[in-house]
Amino acid sequence: MDEPTIVVGRITKAHGVHGEVAVENRSDNPDRWAVGAVVFDDEGRRLTVRAIRPHRDRLLVTFDEIDDRTTAAAMAGGTLVVPESWLPPLHQGQWWTFQLEGCAVTTESGRSLGTIAEVLEYPAHDLWRVVDGNGIETLIPAVEAFVVSVDPAARMATVRDVPGLTAPETD
Repeated sequence: MDEPTIVVGRITKAHGVHGEVAVENRSDNPDRWAVGAVVFDDEGRRLTVRAIRPHRDRLLVTFDEIDDRTTAAAMAGGTLVVPESWLPPLHQGQWWTFQLEGCAVTTESGRSLGTIAEVLEYPAHDLWRVVDGNGIETLIPAVEAFVVSVDPAARMATVRDVPGLTAPETD
């Protein structure tokens, strides 16, 4: 694929004998897995959703291009992606999670905390795993109480000075 892609799912295993796969959904777009939707596998192969159904904490997906267990099993562990250009536009002040990785994080007072190495998605809210040059990790809840501003284009984020979290504790 000639443009940047976004991971929308991960195939965990084959399910059954007719090419169905179990997919961990990584997309918050409700239409991503609709019948007829298109995604691409690790090799850039176009896959069209033929059928889908929920199963525990995953989705069971059948693609038009996969019709046997052997092919489905070979895809286990692979990712499913879409081109970045397929993402819907966002409103001012919103960003995609993938845009945050690599952003420099500083506090309101100007103290550098490092860069966002990973965004951990949890039901209540996301956590930013920020790592500095010495490998020191800071987990920052991505909520309004902590996040002051985010500028994905400038690759920067500013968070509040919170003793014990983002600022050294004073005696």
